[in-house]
Amino acid sequence: MIALNYRDSKPIYEQIKDGFRRLIITGALQTDEKLPSVRELAVSLSINPNTIQRAYRELEAEGFIYSVAGKGSFAAAVSEASKEREEELLKKFDQVTKEYLELTHNKEALLERIEKLDKEVNS
Repeated sequence: MIALNYRDSKPIYEQIKDGFRRLIITGALQTDEKLPSVRELAVSLSINPNTIQRAYRELEAEGFIYSVAGKGSFAAAVSEASKEREEELLKKFDQVTKEYLELTHNKEALLERIEKLDKEVNS
């Protein structure tokens, strides 16, 4: 379900968030599908439950999951959450792209890179 890279500089809770976000957006986790409990996931990944709790809390704040007291956490419908995430990603893309173009003035290389990524995602 979620794979962690302990050599990655990205914090573990962010890797967990990204993993669940990807599962929800791609439909691998359906709307209203139950997520593993904090305890279950902590045991299966051999990490501190507080790390899982932080990831779940942030996913809930972003609208990707919701919690039901005594029942657990569930995947939310992605329409609103994905729009907010899309805006966040486009802002980051704009910043990085602007810096790249200022540095290299190589629009063609950037367009080729986007085409390559598109093929990877859609293959």
